[in-house]
Amino acid sequence: MRPARFFTRPIGGLGVLAAALALTLVTAPSAPASAPSASPPAAPAPAPAAASAAAVVHEAENAVVSRGVVESNHAGYTGTGFVNYDNAQGSHVQWTVDAATAGRATLTLRYANGTSASRPMDITVGGVLVADDRAFPPTGSWSSWTTVSITTDVKAGANTVRATATTSAGGPNVDHLSVGATGPVASTPAAVNGQLRVCGTKLCNRYGQPIQLRGMSSHGTQWYSQCLTGGSLDALATDWNADVLRVSTYVQEDGYETDPRRFTDLAHSLIEQATARGMFVIVDWHMLSPGDPHHNLAMAKTFFTEIAQRHNAKTNLLYEIANEPSGVSWSRIKSYAEQLIPVIRQHDPETPVLVGTRAWSSFGVSEGSDENEVVNSPVAASNIMYTFHFYAASHRDEYLNTLSRAADRLPVFVTEFGTQNYAGEDADDFAMAQRYLDLMANKKISWVNWNFSDDHRSGAVFKTGTCAGNGPWTGTSSLKPAGVWVRDRIRTPDSFPTG
Repeated sequence: MRPARFFTRPIGGLGVLAAALALTLVTAPSAPASAPSASPPAAPAPAPAAASAAAVVHEAENAVVSRGVVESNHAGYTGTGFVNYDNAQGSHVQWTVDAATAGRATLTLRYANGTSASRPMDITVGGVLVADDRAFPPTGSWSSWTTVSITTDVKAGANTVRATATTSAGGPNVDHLSVGATGPVASTPAAVNGQLRVCGTKLCNRYGQPIQLRGMSSHGTQWYSQCLTGGSLDALATDWNADVLRVSTYVQEDGYETDPRRFTDLAHSLIEQATARGMFVIVDWHMLSPGDPHHNLAMAKTFFTEIAQRHNAKTNLLYEIANEPSGVSWSRIKSYAEQLIPVIRQHDPETPVLVGTRAWSSFGVSEGSDENEVVNSPVAASNIMYTFHFYAASHRDEYLNTLSRAADRLPVFVTEFGTQNYAGEDADDFAMAQRYLDLMANKKISWVNWNFSDDHRSGAVFKTGTCAGNGPWTGTSSLKPAGVWVRDRIRTPDSFPTG
């Protein structure tokens, strides 16, 4: 994609449970209505849910077993009895959560340990490890309870909380384990899907199921942070039903290189605000000109080191390490990725990394190449995807066919697209854009649209002046035609399989 010059195109470059496990709501509180400041606010405290009229409590009681588990048979559940394990002991409790109450929750485990010695325990919810080697302090009495709180995801359907010894010492570990649900639990894209991973050519959720994320990219935060307010982000999450926000930190063009502290703090703030609303966040290192990513390698290492250190416990991030390389070979881009990814992995081994491709992230098409250069020489790293950008009025069948072929052989994420020309302006081509969206839906290719601002160009979704006037953010009255079009397509129901 061929960008216009600065300011011709400053764009993306394209106490109810006294003796039970309580399940409480973690909501997405509103952020301040003003644009985020350079100094990030403290992470918002989750608001507790109101208890339901009838709390559901299941217990595995008097389960004094050796190297086995016991399951609750309360409330219509049939216990499975004892299941023998080698070198493990524990109790587990199962309860059912319907789709309306699935999501992120704080689990408060209450248990009694029937042994006289403390044992390290692994605690899993739905087969997912949520506490590793958590020490169970000694207690020898049913009246002596221990409580531990863990924030995790609960899925629709059967959920099993299991406490399993990590040592092979004999004797029972947990003599009494209780679990209950007060619901409802808010269901958000990040809560349902949990930690994302690349599986084959797809982006997969915590259940190993391929998913498609759909959302919006910010404009450059040096120009349009006033469009990223509490109200606009609330609207993006709940009126647009977006799954993902791309936070675009430009490196040049009055961006990061002019004030690294300010722009890093602004990225921190937007990550926290999107996280509080249950969205995924693409941390976009928005290099555009010069097109050689090595020009910014040292700064990229500094930026992503701090981002990864601060946010490595989150399960809703993706790191986009080079927005639109241009004018350099694929081997040069690959070299950059292979130097930067290990720096990130030192602090965050699990978050997927998105790698820009040649010729403004077109798999080289805009410079006369194609996806085979990446297929034949992939980046030597795991849990990565390759990015593709398109602008429908300019990028026709050659680009569409390249995306289709590439997605059959490589994990691809479309981190930027527009319905206009490659400068993000002039007339919209909704018909061509829909062909792209149909392809991406069919192949489960995640996408992000450019851009969530009130820039005067047709590719900015809000009418000019909307951000200065602080909205209105919901509905379509403040939207340009491209905004109305993409909002309608983001709002269609997601399919996030958990089975």
